[in-house]
Amino acid sequence: MRVMVMVKATEDSEEGIMPPPKLFEDMGKFNEELVQAGIMLSGDGLKPSKMGKRVAFDGPDRRVIDGPFAETRELVAGYWIWEVKDMEEAVAWVKRCPNPMMGPSEIEIRPFYEMEDFAEIATPEGQASHDRAAEGLAAQQKSKG
Repeated sequence: MRVMVMVKATEDSEEGIMPPPKLFEDMGKFNEELVQAGIMLSGDGLKPSKMGKRVAFDGPDRRVIDGPFAETRELVAGYWIWEVKDMEEAVAWVKRCPNPMMGPSEIEIRPFYEMEDFAEIATPEGQASHDRAAEGLAAQQKSKG
């Protein structure tokens, strides 16, 4: 099961305040453990939302919204993508994680949809286009690796 593990933003992360060196080291060690266990597929920190943009959709219309964005506690400051047996394994790993922020913080875990979740609505054409996209992505990653 693939999950996205999201580190929620805080006022400090939205201000761009860097973690102290010890926290940076502890998170690096935790990431090493995840990689050695075969759990971590990818992960990164995100810059504050003031450096981001949103695109709002309404039918055919598109509207670009500049950051920063309100509701800091709803923003994501960083993420991992993990491959785990089940949600319980993901929770166990998150409990081992150093506190990713200097104060109170939260980490959210969400499972990814897999293609079999769309079996009832997938047309042959839709399935074929998703398969081609997955193959193209795999080829891009292989050429970079």
